[in-house]
Amino acid sequence: MTALLTFRDAIARHAPGDGTFATGLPGVTLIRCASPTLPMPVIYEPTVCFVAQGRKRAALGERVFHYDPASYLLATVGLPVMGAVVEASASAPYLCMQLDLDAALLGELTLQHPRPLTAAIDGAAGLSLGTMTPTLLEAATRLLTLLDAPQDIAALAPLALRELLYRLISGEQGEVFHQMARTDTRQAQIARAILWLRANYRDASRIETLADVAGMSRSAFHVHFKAVTAMSPLDFRGQLRMQEARRLMVGEGMDAASAGHRVGYESPSQFSREYARLFGLPPARDAQRLRQPD
Repeated sequence: MTALLTFRDAIARHAPGDGTFATGLPGVTLIRCASPTLPMPVIYEPTVCFVAQGRKRAALGERVFHYDPASYLLATVGLPVMGAVVEASASAPYLCMQLDLDAALLGELTLQHPRPLTAAIDGAAGLSLGTMTPTLLEAATRLLTLLDAPQDIAALAPLALRELLYRLISGEQGEVFHQMARTDTRQAQIARAILWLRANYRDASRIETLADVAGMSRSAFHVHFKAVTAMSPLDFRGQLRMQEARRLMVGEGMDAASAGHRVGYESPSQFSREYARLFGLPPARDAQRLRQPD
């Protein structure tokens, strides 16, 4: 409990208000929220999220994950997720440390500390939960509390980060981390297709093109893509399009028809139907609600 209190207090000190805060630690971002939020779309890059207080919900397709101080969330590839803080208050805000995974360091550590991969883990889900053990919490706390001694960060942060990653790769999700670091797994093949799709989501790409990028047959690609992302390639592309359209309308003031066309929809009515199915409101009404919250 002492480590959790130290971890919580460190986040609270360095995230003094609601929002997302970059830090002087490599790959570490702090998040604070004093009230529950509506589900919002976000791209989860390869990352680990450690919650010190409160609770969050992440939905990937039809899969739903709840994580809190007893667990951590692992995203192994860039995924479009609907996230919402579900437990938070002014007196007990949601507090989270997000660690972006350094592929080079992860690869180095998995080579130094190998473990065999099982057939069952190959092509595992791109989003999963792990247990926050005492040793893992202590390692995360050691890294985070370096923010209180910035003069020590250059010397000690690399060591603290290696310890934290070591605890992760040697824990219950270790096989997943090892799979991330390899280029000869189904997940690595799907990750290549996801990167290509994120760069070309506006185009009407054929499934055969994505399967070729992944180096799979069309049928195998469908199966493994859904195993990793919890959705079909077309649904994945649709979520990428909708997230960008929402950003264009809310952030840049673009009208719904123009936003839909910008992200690849030829039919405004199809865009409106698919947008409402994902976000619960037609695009113009949703954008107005977000620009003028209650």
